[in-house]
Amino acid sequence: MDTSGADDETLMQAYGAGDLSAFEALYARHRAGLYRYLLRSTRNPHTADDLFQETWSRVVDARARWQPQAKFTTWLLQIAHNLAVDTHRRQPMHASPEETEAALATLAANEHEQPERQLSDFQMRRRLQLAIERLPDEQRHAILLRLEHDLSLDEIADVTGAPRETVKSRLRYATQRIREELDA
Repeated sequence: MDTSGADDETLMQAYGAGDLSAFEALYARHRAGLYRYLLRSTRNPHTADDLFQETWSRVVDARARWQPQAKFTTWLLQIAHNLAVDTHRRQPMHASPEETEAALATLAANEHEQPERQLSDFQMRRRLQLAIERLPDEQRHAILLRLEHDLSLDEIADVTGAPRETVKSRLRYATQRIREELDA
């Protein structure tokens, strides 16, 4: 199967039928975003690694019975979200801001910018990251799904299992808290 132009749902169905290249394409498309979501959700690189592996393991296990009732991305993030919530319930997560920053250091600065501008942009990204980390879990999960994966309210509701209006409130409060911290 030519995987380059296929949508995720078609790839997952092909994988369910035994096409390993379809899984490789899905993995390549979603590994970075999934890992960032788990890392920022758990704030612990070791836990994020474990949940990342468990999420993909569940995708592999479900390949033959998967049905395209929702977008593949929504389904994948729902698995990851549920695993993160279950892990959080079992034990509180702790990661230093430095660990999180090191794991998320994927943004490259434009080499033509002035050093002062680069420093200012870095400081703003760092302040935003810290503001997101300080949010209550439910708000942090919702805002990460919106910012990192550009999910709609309905898709976030599907992933988190919360009603649409609850998701809307969580996003509103998260945005408000982030703005307050950045304005301070």
